[in-house]
Amino acid sequence: MAFSSILRNKSSTFVRAFASAAQLMRKTQPGYRTVLFAAVNRYEDSFVPRFHFSSVAVKNKPNSDENLLRVIEAEINCALETDDQSAVEEVPNNFPFKIVDSAGQQTITLERSYQGEEIKVEVHMPDLVTGEEHDNEDDDKDNESEAATQSSIPLSVSVSKKGGPSLEFSCVAYPDEIVIDSLSVKNPDISDGQIPYEGPDFQNLDESLQKTFHKYLEIRGIKPSTTNFLHEYMINKDSREYLEWLKKLKNFIQA
Repeated sequence: MAFSSILRNKSSTFVRAFASAAQLMRKTQPGYRTVLFAAVNRYEDSFVPRFHFSSVAVKNKPNSDENLLRVIEAEINCALETDDQSAVEEVPNNFPFKIVDSAGQQTITLERSYQGEEIKVEVHMPDLVTGEEHDNEDDDKDNESEAATQSSIPLSVSVSKKGGPSLEFSCVAYPDEIVIDSLSVKNPDISDGQIPYEGPDFQNLDESLQKTFHKYLEIRGIKPSTTNFLHEYMINKDSREYLEWLKKLKNFIQA
């Protein structure tokens, strides 16, 4: 009786936690993934007490799985309501890159050729900022802290020439602005055991040199008009991947 009571109490607490998670997701869209992930981990780690009575655990497992499935299905329905499948179908006519987007991956790749150069850009999932966290901050902030209040997408840009070295840029794209964090020259002939000199911190370069490299990337298609579209594209990809993740989770629990 005591063991059954423990399981009932755990089940009730777990269902209430997931119901709260679903309600929070509807109110605060950027945080819903974290809430669900934490709830699933909590289910896995602490929902069923780890006693050495396998016959009891097996007997009670179907009920707990049914509770989890109901919550996952509710989360799927909620994700379907907020998912805009048509939002990224229209690629701008002047978009300079071919988009390589593989389902199940956290990044996409952009590819293009430009005057004998091969340009590849790895675009990562966006870092979303709602702005609510910064409502009470002082107005007299420097540029770096102001950028921290904006959503952004990380970019890894590679510009290579046939048979030669490549330039590797690490960038962060904010609305209407691209920040270069680092720049290095990659030589394909360098062995793994060697540690090449990669130059100074980009922000320590002469200001005119920094501006020239920004123009260098802009000419090759890495510019705000490109990255602003990518920002929306990656937000929608994140939603699609989350929905597929939920479906895989449901299939696993059902098996």
